[in-house]
Amino acid sequence: MTVRVRFAPSPTGNLHLGSVRTALFNFVFARKNNGVFILRIEDTDKERSKKEYVDDILESLRWLGINWDEGPFFQSERISLYQKIIEELLLKDKAYYCFCTKEELEQKRQYQISQGIAPKYDRKCLSLSKNEVNAKISQGLSYVIRLKVPDKILVFNDLLRGEIKYDLSLIGDFVIAKSETEPLFHLSTPIDDYYQGITHIIRGADHIPNTPKQIMIYKALNWKIPIYVHIPLILGEGGGKLSKRHGAKSIAEYRKDGFLPEALVNFLILLGWHPQQDNEVINIKQIIEQFNLEKIEKKSAILNLKKLFWLNKVYLRNKSSEEIINMIENDSMLKDLIFYLKFYDYEKNLKIIELGKERANTIREIFETVKFFFESFDYPRELLAWKNYSLEEIKKSLINTYESLKNISEDNFKANYLKLILDSLSEDKGYVYWPLRVALTGLQASPPPIEIMEIIGKNKTLNLLEKAINKI
Repeated sequence: MTVRVRFAPSPTGNLHLGSVRTALFNFVFARKNNGVFILRIEDTDKERSKKEYVDDILESLRWLGINWDEGPFFQSERISLYQKIIEELLLKDKAYYCFCTKEELEQKRQYQISQGIAPKYDRKCLSLSKNEVNAKISQGLSYVIRLKVPDKILVFNDLLRGEIKYDLSLIGDFVIAKSETEPLFHLSTPIDDYYQGITHIIRGADHIPNTPKQIMIYKALNWKIPIYVHIPLILGEGGGKLSKRHGAKSIAEYRKDGFLPEALVNFLILLGWHPQQDNEVINIKQIIEQFNLEKIEKKSAILNLKKLFWLNKVYLRNKSSEEIINMIENDSMLKDLIFYLKFYDYEKNLKIIELGKERANTIREIFETVKFFFESFDYPRELLAWKNYSLEEIKKSLINTYESLKNISEDNFKANYLKLILDSLSEDKGYVYWPLRVALTGLQASPPPIEIMEIIGKNKTLNLLEKAINKI
């Protein structure tokens, strides 16, 4: 059997972490088993489906390296297939027309609830003859199409969760289409899964209640039922539902924030699955080699954004400055950062990024950690103080530094030579370097002052030292 899996998002919003984690599990399982990964866009909701969301889905998956083998297929282009199946179900007496109004249904529902009965359709329209149905359709009465559901216990097997039982009498005859050309999710999804040869349906645990209804479609058409795998949900950091506050942002937003695709993939695969050696930094090749579908955890995964930042920092440090500049110049989500690349030449930009990424969690943070290279800054003069030295003594240190640097030629204004000069000024290195650091950056913590001086050059260094001296 050739493994065939699918990712089937609805284009009613931007792609988020939970959906991408589902896509990733399907993708990795397919690659592990030399199978086929299909992308299907479930866009039958005409009002909410938008092209911009389709574009976001495709672009986000490509950016993450989750590449599909077949598709994208669009359900909106498969209406004739759904119509054929609906007509077959009606012809075989597996489905029927229902003309009950929304008001009637709501009234019956409220009555059932008041009697302590689980609300379900009472099959009023099941007894309509063919002539009665045709007459109502001729009158232009609105209708839906319902599937006949037997009152029995349905048992199906989930690869992770084992045997799951559902009392179908609690579901009732559910609606599968608004008309012959308007299928609903519970019908179009199993039809596509069957015709696209899907062997394993890997999706979130929130779909478990949908599974009995979709299995009933398979049974009504005498189709072979695929293997179901319902993966754990992702919860917010407090254990509750994911929210914007707890990281429920779109992939495009994480991308714009400067996260790396490798880090996001690494982070997402660990939400419900762990590699054999418990190594948390793992690339996609290693994931595919070690992945085992049955080793996915059953319990919900907790979104730990601190781990995401940590992983991104690991991957960022392993990127060369050349790679980072290339990403900034070629990623539309990061192109505003080109602004920072215009202050210095290419070689100096390489050095700035090398310095900035040591303290940054994301690409965007690189420039935040070294913003003194690009903008004017101020600081309280007390920040210049070092240990028990008086401000007058600190001023003397700054003056000595200034005098030692002003006679160095621009050609010799290099890190190694600057270090020799500055190290000779005092046995207490902090007495020299601390006020120099503050003068150059306005910060308590920064990259080494000597490396900063080499980048900004002699004139700017002297100007900043002069400003610090005058401040005291």
